[in-house]
Amino acid sequence: MAYIEVDVARQSLRLSEAEGGPVLWEVRVATAKNGVGERNGSFQTPRGLHVVRAKIGAGAPMGAVFVGRRATGEIYSPALRRLHPQRDWILTRILWLSGLTVGANRLGVVDTMRRYIYIHGAPDEDPMGVPSSHGCIKMRNRDIMELFERVPPGTRVRIIG
Repeated sequence: MAYIEVDVARQSLRLSEAEGGPVLWEVRVATAKNGVGERNGSFQTPRGLHVVRAKIGAGAPMGAVFVGRRATGEIYSPALRRLHPQRDWILTRILWLSGLTVGANRLGVVDTMRRYIYIHGAPDEDPMGVPSSHGCIKMRNRDIMELFERVPPGTRVRIIG
């Protein structure tokens, strides 16, 4: 089974076959501009061990826009961004994360899944390697498409920060 590690300090995502195994693939990402933290409403990226609870967007075109985990039928463009400047752009594919440690990132006020924390695609003009999300892990659209195909639901995801 695949294993994902997100390193907040390095702003990178690494994929390996198993925890501690050799890195098969590594890409730049963007985590929360507010840093790391687990509390609901913090707009921070939660740390610890998680699992890919759901994969959303199979078959959607690159740049497909998602709101509330549903495709809107729109394809992202800079012009669309100008029309909706307040949107948190979630594009192409979604890997919805769920925490695995009760009291740290699962249940109560620290529940990753109830916070709607994802690994997802982002606009091409959004910089990677720079914390800038609202709590999620943002990736280039081509990278999230590749990751989506390489990992099944149930994949473990460790976020270190």
